[in-house]
Amino acid sequence: MTRPTPPLDPAAFGPSLARLAAGLAVHPLNTAAAGVRLGSALAVAGAETAARAVGWDGDTALAPAAGDRRFSDPAWEHNPWFFGQRQAYLAWERWLKELAAAARLDGKDAEKARMALGLLADALAPTNFLVGHPAAMRKAVETRGASVVGGLANFLRDVAANNGKPRQVDSSQFEVGVNLACTTGKVVYRNDLVELIQYEPQTETVYDTPLVLSPPWINRYYIMDLAPGRSFAEWAVTHGHTTFALSWRNPDASMRGVGLDDYMRGGLLETLRVVSDITGAPELNIVGLCVGGTLAVMLGAWLAHDGDRRIRSVTLLNTLVDFSEPGPLASFTDPAAIAGVERRMAEQGFLDGREMAGTFDALRANDLVFNYVAPNWLMGETPPAFDILAWNADSTRVPEAAHSGYLRSCYLGNELAKGTMTLGGRVLDPHAVESDAYLLAAEKDHITPWKSSYATTHLLGGKVRFVLTSAGHIAGIVNPPGPKRKHWTNPALPPTADAWLEGATEHPGTWWDDWTDWARTRAGRRRPPPPLGSDAHPVLGDAPGTYVHG
Repeated sequence: MTRPTPPLDPAAFGPSLARLAAGLAVHPLNTAAAGVRLGSALAVAGAETAARAVGWDGDTALAPAAGDRRFSDPAWEHNPWFFGQRQAYLAWERWLKELAAAARLDGKDAEKARMALGLLADALAPTNFLVGHPAAMRKAVETRGASVVGGLANFLRDVAANNGKPRQVDSSQFEVGVNLACTTGKVVYRNDLVELIQYEPQTETVYDTPLVLSPPWINRYYIMDLAPGRSFAEWAVTHGHTTFALSWRNPDASMRGVGLDDYMRGGLLETLRVVSDITGAPELNIVGLCVGGTLAVMLGAWLAHDGDRRIRSVTLLNTLVDFSEPGPLASFTDPAAIAGVERRMAEQGFLDGREMAGTFDALRANDLVFNYVAPNWLMGETPPAFDILAWNADSTRVPEAAHSGYLRSCYLGNELAKGTMTLGGRVLDPHAVESDAYLLAAEKDHITPWKSSYATTHLLGGKVRFVLTSAGHIAGIVNPPGPKRKHWTNPALPPTADAWLEGATEHPGTWWDDWTDWARTRAGRRRPPPPLGSDAHPVLGDAPGTYVHG
């Protein structure tokens, strides 16, 4: 299948930048004042650079933001050439921010203009060019230019094979089923949308209530079964849970009409039926990640119409139910951006995975794009072999109908939180989900901001426990025990996330331990493990199955 080239303007920045230009023209005094401040800052930068050349080492008028790793090399402070570049860049970067404010735009236009100018500033940072990168210059001298030649080769390869972006990871070190997605199990069910994996038990007895992992349908499922010692699925199995995982099919053009209703009923609901058939359990626990968690809430609300309480508990990991404040992703999910996505999907029947990956990268461009320019393109290095980034590079497609319905119902209409979303012929009210709920959010999550995740605490009808973990959207989930882990708890659920955090207690260690204690009390008694599959649902093959390779 030919993969289309992602669009140059997926967020529809163009119209907002046009309104920015018009706003600057309408407010010439603001624009002129920003220009005067830029000129003054450049003059000061020049004077400071000259002073650096004769040994001055005092404080500067402009300094990089705390935590800005781009300027961590000592040369940025002590070498006049690099110092001057840095100071001029910081002045120009500040000027761009002032222009965004000077135009006095409102709402989405202001937010998108700030993001677009921020991406421009990030792209043109001196650290992305050979003459502006101290370490790259030193390596070029040490290798007599070999690093520059290697970097050029990497650049040409990435232009040809990676849409012009530097590779984040050396994926050659990983193989699905070998050192990724390798917790032992069997595929026990398959339909046109999903394969169901049942993991082999690793304890003599297991809990009565089985555990179903509901991963996002916009990614490969194995982020929940990443690698030995770093797999949430493995953790659950070794702690006595009979664990199942959905592995979604990677859709093609023939699946363009597959919608949210199909994912809910043909995917997650059908999975619950099969799991109950295999285990004989009348109730199940669900762990949903990101949109897989949103889907679990949709299903819980859908089942509540018939008084169906088979979902005993639900764990929502970095999940949004209330989309009123989706964070930086709002710039890619406004009406103009969604209309653009829908036009592209209409041509091919799906959203290409590389486009979605590019959107997520743009939300943290310095970390996920420009961070790799210097080592890959300026210094000729091979990107690191890192399991999370290998998974991230293994992108998938999303059907036209499902993605359009999700964007419009959730991001534009916020229908699920409002209780007005209709799916499968029923109006979904999250307050009707009376299952106990464990809500996990990550403090540095740029896709599902933790304060927006906190809003779910007041939308569900059952007993809720909210936990905040360190790290971001994915590293917050791939969170095995380790010295750098920490999390926060607070049994109270005040109206705001800030109030919750103010009363929270910090704990060293992973939230996995906290969840284990919580899940144990909702998992029933211990019993001998059920068989893998059943007469009605025989084993179809070994995990990780076939859909993960599609």
